[in-house]
Amino acid sequence: MEDDYLKHITKLDQPEMDRLARQYWHDVWQYAYFLTRREHVAEDIAQETFIRAFRSIDSFRGQCSIKSWLFKIARNTAFNYSKSAFLRKVTLIGLFEDTKRSASAEDDYLTASFTDEIWSNVLELPRSDREAIILYAHYELSYKELAELLGIAEGTVKSRLARARAKLAKRMKEGQIDDDKAFR
Repeated sequence: MEDDYLKHITKLDQPEMDRLARQYWHDVWQYAYFLTRREHVAEDIAQETFIRAFRSIDSFRGQCSIKSWLFKIARNTAFNYSKSAFLRKVTLIGLFEDTKRSASAEDDYLTASFTDEIWSNVLELPRSDREAIILYAHYELSYKELAELLGIAEGTVKSRLARARAKLAKRMKEGQIDDDKAFR
């Protein structure tokens, strides 16, 4: 584990808290944004996630990565928020940026357009499929970490991912996206 020593401590000092927040803030914020679809709410949830994590660091036993532990806290915080707040539906095209550099402006445009189309299709999936594919593909969580975070069996994670991939492939085929042009 990347921060294996944390399972042996009961309190974090200020520099260590700052380091963890800097290291994981963006991922936690993006995940909260994905769950709530509102920037200011994602900001509040990310802050609350770190406050809860710092207050309960002694409960971290090292059975999962720090990132998946923080995601679990963020997920619970977001679900608690959604029970008590009104969430509006927002289309999140371009949530994730493609950092790959292309040789030409045309290639950049085609790649960005294709990436937007993929994420648009991902965001139209049912929530359980969408959450599984984003955590797996974007945040690179393992099946085991996904199962623990989502509170389901690893087999269920695998079937959700397979179902999500099949739905995406069908939608992309229906949209007649030309993979060869998009991935030059």
